Amino acid sequence: MNVRCQLASCFPERGLNGRLGGVGLPDSVASRPFPGSSGRVFLVFLRLGLTSFGGPVAHLGYFRTEFVERRGWLSDRAYADLVALCQFLPGPASSQVGMAIGLQRAGILGMLAAWAGFTLPSAMLLFAFALGIGASGDLSQAGWVLGLKAAAVAVVAHAVLAMARSLTPDARRATIAVAVMVLVLLVPGPLAMLGAMIAAGIAGLLFLARTAHTGAPARTEDRFPVRLHRGVSIGCLIAFALLLVTLPILATATGDAALSLFDLFYRAGSFVFGGGHVVLPLLQAETVQTGLVEPGAFLAGYGAAQAVPGPLFTFSAFLGAVTTSGPSGALGASIALVAIFLPSALLIIGVLPLWNRLRRAPRVQRALKGVNAGVVGLLAAALYDPVFTEGVTGPHSLVIVAVAFVALTAWKAPAWAVVLGAAGLGALLL
Repeated sequence: MNVRCQLASCFPERGLNGRLGGVGLPDSVASRPFPGSSGRVFLVFLRLGLTSFGGPVAHLGYFRTEFVERRGWLSDRAYADLVALCQFLPGPASSQVGMAIGLQRAGILGMLAAWAGFTLPSAMLLFAFALGIGASGDLSQAGWVLGLKAAAVAVVAHAVLAMARSLTPDARRATIAVAVMVLVLLVPGPLAMLGAMIAAGIAGLLFLARTAHTGAPARTEDRFPVRLHRGVSIGCLIAFALLLVTLPILATATGDAALSLFDLFYRAGSFVFGGGHVVLPLLQAETVQTGLVEPGAFLAGYGAAQAVPGPLFTFSAFLGAVTTSGPSGALGASIALVAIFLPSALLIIGVLPLWNRLRRAPRVQRALKGVNAGVVGLLAAALYDPVFTEGVTGPHSLVIVAVAFVALTAWKAPAWAVVLGAAGLGALLL
């Protein structure tokens, strides 16, 4: 059974029979737990980092298509549990989901590979824009960019429908999903989002517990095991707290500009829930209002950030590169980029093993069913605003959405091909 589980982990596309194309796997391959998995993780996330446009909600749609449907690395239930956890942690939720998948597939090296593959393409593009700021002009209304936004509508719609079939199969969970969607749409903001998810968990605990059958028990494929020593997880949580407390003290005491820059972006990554656009007001207050970044440069960089794939938190690389005092250029970009994502990495390593044990408890499982229904509602709300409102600007963009949706659902086209096709259609039609 152990060998079969390892084979399923390493070669999920082949199933549990341990056979590749009808031929038994060699013993040398079967004896290795993750043969080349960190390299595979990097290449998979690199493709996502090059093609995942549309913001954090769209990224979750791309991830589900790649890892649940195409590769079978985890089930819909395990994926929803992971998304729910990352919604409760500070930092960029989509990047945290990617880090967690990399950590589960190939340990800490896999987590770093996932982060690098998904993050570096947009970070490098924004750094290049910082070097020649203003040379590219405003790309936000370019036809190919509008086509990419339309593709994001199709990707998110596909993910919402598929997750709704799996996670809201009965009236009570469907009601929880709709209630979360209504609350998030009518009361926008990260605090309302967090409150809606907490309420969904409470509703699952109270109301789903009263039903005679709230769903099948957790299956083997619904698990999300993480191989980490407990001391490593505890050490990362301690490091997260120590850095949060000591960095401001050390930066003030030493007056070191590099340390101050690291502290600024570390706090931004530690205090923002919801990620994405939510971090922008904090970054604007910490950089523009303090004179660290010119207002015009901030706005130009923000416009460029809308036209690149990957997480919006890579905007930090641009800001670090254009600082008016202290380290700038490549050094400033590197400091800002690492600092803003470091809290997420430490929290994922520290919390994920505990989460995997906690989610097996019966009461937690009932609450999670409510939270998972809430995730569907949350994604449905985001499908309307900002994904649909930004992606559908007229009949031509709606045509692109329809073509992309059919390609994803009926023709089972890979998301990256749909994205590239939508960009081409956008360049022709928009």
